[in-house]
Amino acid sequence: MLSARGRGALAGWARAAEGPLGGAGPGWAAGLRSLRRPLPLPGPGRRAAQSDPQGWRETLQATATVLREGGLVALPTDTVYGVTCLAQSSPAIQKIYNLKGRHGGKPLAICLGEVEHIYRYCHVNVPEDLLRDLLPGPVTLVLQRSEELNKDLNPFTSLVGIRIPNHPFIREVAQACSGPLALTSANISTQASTLTVSEFQDLWPQLSLVIDGGVIGDIQSPECRLGSTVVDLSVSGKYTIIRPGCALTPTVEILGKKYGLTSEPPSL
Repeated sequence: MLSARGRGALAGWARAAEGPLGGAGPGWAAGLRSLRRPLPLPGPGRRAAQSDPQGWRETLQATATVLREGGLVALPTDTVYGVTCLAQSSPAIQKIYNLKGRHGGKPLAICLGEVEHIYRYCHVNVPEDLLRDLLPGPVTLVLQRSEELNKDLNPFTSLVGIRIPNHPFIREVAQACSGPLALTSANISTQASTLTVSEFQDLWPQLSLVIDGGVIGDIQSPECRLGSTVVDLSVSGKYTIIRPGCALTPTVEILGKKYGLTSEPPSL
């Protein structure tokens, strides 16, 4: 079951849900006050869905509700902490850019719950087995975007990065929201990625909800802050490593040795 701390935070968000996010009602004000106290993901790590199913469902429902109302949520992934919102909501996308302190010229990835969902939002030119060899996992696959994707998301490029983290909570959130999530790291641009919620505490006042999934990896290890490996698969038969990230070696082995794709250097 959820701890008293967790149930108190959920109660605050239940009060916040009485009015629209960003409204001036007393429920929203109560929810804002609860921001100072992250909502703990119940149970021991990724086994929480089995050890505390009710607490897991309540936390999942609270997160999905906040996202559907246009809010920003910080939550754990399989690499670092991320900030997410509905990718199909243009106002929410703008909130993420404001939070990160950067302009819209740096693209956001989208997060999906299952591999089969990729085909709705992207033009895929690689075998499905290749997708499933890499996803779910700490890899971002860059593909040609489809017309289904919000035109205000990365409007400067025909490409989009796809993430399906190997973490059940964020994948279930994506499924509960019935659409793609925009996803970025929970830090100010140019600063280090974060492995605990306390490391991005300065961002809490700008977030609608913070999910505390505990420590991700070894906080003393720089390798744990590298984020996902980003690879461009938009050109048939080729791949380009955009960011080495934390899974470079196994990714290259799968792309080159197993599927025979040719490595191309990134364009300048």
